[in-house]
Amino acid sequence: MPEWLETERVELVVNRERRQIDLPVRASLADAVRALGLTGTRVGCEHGVCGSCTVLLDGEPVRACLMLAVQADSRDVTTVEALADGDELHPVQQAFHERHAVQCGYCTPGFVMLAVGLLEREPAASEERVREVLSANLCRCTGYAPIVEAVLAAQHNLLKQPR
Repeated sequence: MPEWLETERVELVVNRERRQIDLPVRASLADAVRALGLTGTRVGCEHGVCGSCTVLLDGEPVRACLMLAVQADSRDVTTVEALADGDELHPVQQAFHERHAVQCGYCTPGFVMLAVGLLEREPAASEERVREVLSANLCRCTGYAPIVEAVLAAQHNLLKQPR
């Protein structure tokens, strides 16, 4: 059997739920989460350049299009679908909404996940650091000012919340 036809059972903890899925060995992590019905993870360039596919892997932002699903076996994957609590948006999502940090919306899940990952690791990141991290993702529509403003607003709100 040609290698590209071989499948592998992958076990992932996706959004706090243990899931098993049989995938081609060459399937990306983005392919895996989308195969599980989670379509918030966008696949843009498929070369790791745009960041639309950003998810958190064990709490760290990664490009899901560049990682094979088998590399994530037995690890924790968080997608944009896990951020909201029912109708209550995550503070980063809320700030993106309030600051109109979206236009077409295609890149938004990737930016949100990148921002969540940053603010979880570096809650008091400087504006310069926020800009540096966000520069890893591409947006073709909004420019970056509203995105940076949204992340800084979310940071402010998160720092005010009791832990």
